[in-house]
Amino acid sequence: MPFPFHPAGDDPVPTAVRGFARAHDDLVALHEDPIHLVARHRHPDRRVGLVSGGGSGHEPLHAGFLGRGMLDAVAPGPVFTSPHNTAVLAASRAAAGPGGVVHVVKNYTGDRINFGIAAERLRMEGVDARRVLVDDDLATDGLDTATGRRGTGATVVVEKILGAAADTGAGLDELATLGTEVAAASRSLAVASRAQTSARTGDPAFALDGELDYGVGIHGERARRSVPRPPTEELVGRMLDELVAALADAPGAPAGDDVVLVVNGMGGTALLELYVLAELASAGLAERGLTRAGLLVGTFVPALDMAGFSLTLTRMRPHWKDYWAAPAETAAFPRGTGEDR
Repeated sequence: MPFPFHPAGDDPVPTAVRGFARAHDDLVALHEDPIHLVARHRHPDRRVGLVSGGGSGHEPLHAGFLGRGMLDAVAPGPVFTSPHNTAVLAASRAAAGPGGVVHVVKNYTGDRINFGIAAERLRMEGVDARRVLVDDDLATDGLDTATGRRGTGATVVVEKILGAAADTGAGLDELATLGTEVAAASRSLAVASRAQTSARTGDPAFALDGELDYGVGIHGERARRSVPRPPTEELVGRMLDELVAALADAPGAPAGDDVVLVVNGMGGTALLELYVLAELASAGLAERGLTRAGLLVGTFVPALDMAGFSLTLTRMRPHWKDYWAAPAETAAFPRGTGEDR
């Protein structure tokens, strides 16, 4: 396997962040000490800033969702590693509105710790802060771990709905409650046929030998089990069955039949394949009596160049659909309005 195209040295993130900011300088501004990015434009009615961040290697998450209608600031960390709390604090100071700031945090120990420290410091400075914890990964549901379900593909859904709500002038507590409800109504499941490339060796981080890792994580974590690779139609149906059943039992999830479907590439999956998966999953939802209120297809939360995909389902409340369809001006989220985006 070839080595990744990284610059000389161990850390590609600073160079990559500069390249992203240069490519999208109409949308974002880069600050390098500590490293964070800030949206250049925000809705005049927004009173509460939205901040997210996390380890790199998941691009376009999170910087690709900076801009009017979504996030106000982002703190990127090293590859698969949480940003330092000083970077989160700087991003939060830049983003905070008169109503405070909401942190969108994926459920990983490092992210929880560093965003928590930043929130404490903000409160000491007189800036009110709330946290929305995204914990949608079905593969880690029920495991005896310190953190519980990992935060994965539903992060994009939470950031989109929260961003549109913030643009209506919603307050801090309202946004924190909304984000928590959207996260509770979301579940994701990911599979991989090839691991991400190791920057140290240039080889896949682990071998699958023709099998499928069922329940893989976005940091390249191995699944609890590898399975013989089934036909794609069968695989998608199995994943949908598990996701739909999990949402039916999820505390606080809406009981309606409207769902948003996100078909997400894990980094090394062709768009041709993702559209195949989107068609199969859409048909599968209809067969299960569910109405697709939104469809998002693409690579949004990868694990470097892992060959695989994830499916995310979010059960929608009626007023969430307007938030989902609201326009967003970011580098990565599809622009315009409409249900299927």
